[in-house]
Amino acid sequence: MGRTMAPAGPGDILHLIREGAVSTRRDITTATGLSRVTVAQRVDALRGAGLVYESGPDESTGGRRPARLSLNQDHGLILAAVLDTTHAELTASNLANEVIATRHRDINIADGGAAVLDRVMDGFRGLLRQCKRHGSSRVDGVGLSVPGPVDPRTARASQPPLMPGWDDYDVTGHIQRAFDVPVVVENDANATALGEHVSHHRDASPLALIKVSTGIGCGIVVNGCILTGVDGGSGDIGHVRLDGHDDAVCTCGSRGCLAAVASGRAVAARLCGLGRSTSSGSDVRKLLQQGDVEAGQLTREAGRHIGRIASTLVSLINPGVLVITGDLASPALLAGIQESIYELSLPRAVRHLRVTLGGLGESAAQVGLTQMVADKVLDPAAVDAQLGHQQDRRGQPSTRRW
Repeated sequence: MGRTMAPAGPGDILHLIREGAVSTRRDITTATGLSRVTVAQRVDALRGAGLVYESGPDESTGGRRPARLSLNQDHGLILAAVLDTTHAELTASNLANEVIATRHRDINIADGGAAVLDRVMDGFRGLLRQCKRHGSSRVDGVGLSVPGPVDPRTARASQPPLMPGWDDYDVTGHIQRAFDVPVVVENDANATALGEHVSHHRDASPLALIKVSTGIGCGIVVNGCILTGVDGGSGDIGHVRLDGHDDAVCTCGSRGCLAAVASGRAVAARLCGLGRSTSSGSDVRKLLQQGDVEAGQLTREAGRHIGRIASTLVSLINPGVLVITGDLASPALLAGIQESIYELSLPRAVRHLRVTLGGLGESAAQVGLTQMVADKVLDPAAVDAQLGHQQDRRGQPSTRRW
């Protein structure tokens, strides 16, 4: 095991433990070049804060068998809320992304940030009451995903077409009035993409994910990091315009947007015109699950439109995996997307591409959010600040930055 750049604070040591790079004090000494006394001080600080524990003997090359160091995954809870246009799914998880409790909340995203977040915070308090009965109540961080672009500099929704009353609303401040902990706010497609990446596609980079629900969004993960763009607009393919569809009016006010032609809302409107009682992507999903022929045909057609735009995405970033999720995610949608991608893309651009349905279903965004919050809470600089450890980090590598 090679040496890393010294000095290494408690946060760096926790990062090594969390990543599985070290498991004993001896490992830490070898990896960092720190003295045994300094390593003992760093580890004792982490133990005192309840962030790590030592248990059982590890394998030894001789002499007394050393104790094994592990992240205390039950140090605290991470609360996550995945917001859609009509509902919110709330979870409480430990630092290892294991769900402890869940709760559903009906919402109307158009009620605006203040009203919706008040309802979400009330749901979080109910989750904590559930967790307290099982011995957990400390909150380490909170994550929230929304169906619209989020400015990475301010963590505020940025002109979201589906979220009236949310533009530039101080989401972080609202949450921190209820829970004074680190907060992550992210676009739902981005959170979903990261969730699929860490759960099923860690070796795929870049990974692209297209979510087709009320609207259409795309998340891109490169080397384990979400590509947000300068103001959170990366992957906003739902508002790329399609030729020949000027009659389709989008929620953003433009005509011919992909979302106006091929989203769950658009397919539901077409089915409604055929006499079906459908108004949303979730209504279309129910018909697809029932094997409805017309729903399948229209969904496959929507997939072909999405594939036209996705073929450009494939040529631009050359992903190893393209994951399809959302209300319309189905064999019909997948088939339509594949038809256009393989027809319109150069063979070299798709020779290593795998197009697949998501493996986590609706829980993907929660997994991604929880991962992001854990990374923020356990970032070496954040841990050092918590423990009162000061050091000059200029020039040192850091963990993920979201």
